[in-house]
Amino acid sequence: MKTKQLLLAILPILFSGYPAIAQDAHPEPKTLEIGSKAPEFSLTGVDDKKHSLADFAKSKVLVIVFSCNHCPTAQAYQDRLNDIYNNYTSKGVELVVISSNSSKSLNLWEQGWSDLGDSFEEMKIRAKDKGFKFPYLYDGDDQKTAIAYGPVATPHAFVFDKDRKLQYAGSIDESMEKGKGELLRNAIDAILDDRKIEKPVTKVFGCSTKWVWKMEGTKKLYKEWSGLPVTIENIDTSGIKEIIKNKSDKLRLINVWASWCGPCVQEFPDFVILDRIYRSREFEFISINADKFSRKDYVLKFLQKNEASNKNFIFNSDNNTQLVEAIDPQWSGALPYTLLVEQGGKVIYRTQGPINMIEMRKLIVNNRYIDGVK
Repeated sequence: MKTKQLLLAILPILFSGYPAIAQDAHPEPKTLEIGSKAPEFSLTGVDDKKHSLADFAKSKVLVIVFSCNHCPTAQAYQDRLNDIYNNYTSKGVELVVISSNSSKSLNLWEQGWSDLGDSFEEMKIRAKDKGFKFPYLYDGDDQKTAIAYGPVATPHAFVFDKDRKLQYAGSIDESMEKGKGELLRNAIDAILDDRKIEKPVTKVFGCSTKWVWKMEGTKKLYKEWSGLPVTIENIDTSGIKEIIKNKSDKLRLINVWASWCGPCVQEFPDFVILDRIYRSREFEFISINADKFSRKDYVLKFLQKNEASNKNFIFNSDNNTQLVEAIDPQWSGALPYTLLVEQGGKVIYRTQGPINMIEMRKLIVNNRYIDGVK
């Protein structure tokens, strides 16, 4: 996955190529009405193949669900969608899931309850992790399909009969925690049995669709982040040992780095991204610099350039052996070095060299302490 959306250039990357449209200047897409014909689409799936409405012409029922990776509600329904696919495929039912969120509008803070964002490459990872057999299609660039169907939130289900007329639009079920997809199953069963659906439209619950023209909140958030103070403090061996003990109430990610270390400098912006994704939760990122203490001002400039408003320290001695021993007796001393430490000081991850950011996101979001629950 391309994780390096470097924060030092994040605003121009996010908003280049898009006109400055005021939020109220674009009408909210209207949700497709019952009885409407299914709008055409041609979208690329995680299999790297194009999928169109015509590809599903032989199915008795076509279920199109607008969903995504990042939304906790959408995540809660992924296994239920797998079950519906497995239960109904043999009955002539096709299930298609479409992700329409714009990565230009989805901000880092909103990804704090997920190990993945909504990019096409991240969709591929989620599909593999969850074993999706149904087509998982990407509509996040121009959002033409979402505009035509009008999903309100993720997930939002649309069920069409054999003539591709909409018979049901709404929730998969009524409980994010305990539901079994009963609303969607009932709609499918009714169409298969040629029965009337008692309640063809239901309200949906989940994260709002991230429309590309709704970027004001993201712009404001990133501007606030860029204005946060960036500091660096001196630390000795006893201070380092206290950090490792982690007597805080937060899951603690610690990265030891140096400005002369190429891999350190290359991956450091990714740590800043991790911090911004999860800083609103029971998580903190701490960097410990291993440059000569006389280079403190230079190190601070590097941190400021990368907008590293997390906690930053520089070792106040040039005795490298003391630094290594204070960090972790298991560490041989090669940089970069990274630890993930639970509350109470239990080290659950340690690695020498660059880390796998996707692996780290999974460790963070799935950690038992991330919501303060032991």
